Amino acid sequence: MMRSRFLGLLSALLAVATVLAGCGGDVAPRSLVKPRPADRPMPAGVHLDPEVPEAESGSDCGDPTASLAPRGLTIPPGSTMEKIRKRGRLIAGVDQNTYLFGFRNPTTGELEGFDIDIVREIAEKLLGDRNKVQFKALPTSKRMDALKDGSVDLVAYTMTVTCDRRKEAEFSSVYFESGQRILVPKGSDYTEVSDLGNKPVCVPAGSTSLVNLAKMSPPPDLVAVDDLADCLLLLQQRQVEAVSTDDSVLAGMARQDPSVHVVGEPFSKEPYAIGIPKKNTDMVRYVNAVLEEIRKDSWDDIYHRWLEPALGPATPPAAKYK
Repeated sequence: MMRSRFLGLLSALLAVATVLAGCGGDVAPRSLVKPRPADRPMPAGVHLDPEVPEAESGSDCGDPTASLAPRGLTIPPGSTMEKIRKRGRLIAGVDQNTYLFGFRNPTTGELEGFDIDIVREIAEKLLGDRNKVQFKALPTSKRMDALKDGSVDLVAYTMTVTCDRRKEAEFSSVYFESGQRILVPKGSDYTEVSDLGNKPVCVPAGSTSLVNLAKMSPPPDLVAVDDLADCLLLLQQRQVEAVSTDDSVLAGMARQDPSVHVVGEPFSKEPYAIGIPKKNTDMVRYVNAVLEEIRKDSWDDIYHRWLEPALGPATPPAAKYK
């Protein structure tokens, strides 16, 4: 009798435990901490409140694209070019993160692109060897600093020549012309830069592209980067709505990622010239002489190799001289 009562009580307790377990199985434990989604990390060198370079001051330098006229390819004694020859290498400030213009080939580790080939052509004329170049990879924001401190002989880096920049450095004749547009995901509702007011937009730090966007009304929420490759990464991660800079640069990003494309009309003119330290006017004239040879002999081949598949046919811009 005692055994039967014990077994009955045990069965009842087990039944109650089963019911309780069933009732509580779907109840999540309460947390006193309010959940918050984690922010995605951003690459190093991203500026969420970037310093905007001053717009053109209004000082008239005439036509900023007009350079010093060439005087041939001779190397006078004591010239900047002779010093480079004695050193045995040309030191060039370049980009290493802009596909098609200046980028590092992931297979070979070598720098390649339109700007890189232009530099190699200069080295070929000056030193007799297109490989006698010391490439110095720079962030966009340090291009002018490198010219001012003389740590490079020249900078070939998708750099727009302006009157303000001419105050701090010399520039060659224009070797390529571009215009600023926007890069957005395919399927996006954004079709013009005016659609991006108060929206996060990535732009290279210290660039004319940054100045152009800051002048909009209302301006985008600017996100500046030291390395342009980070703009494409931020767009892919949907941390920005668009990238805006020269359409020639954006075309390279679109070639890398078929899920994005370039839209809108150009809203600026961006004439690219080679930057040279202010005191080295003889080097300016020499580089212009080399560019004259390039326009006649190899510009078409260089353009076809790197840019024509993305941008279509083009011809070299005509040189303007003072």
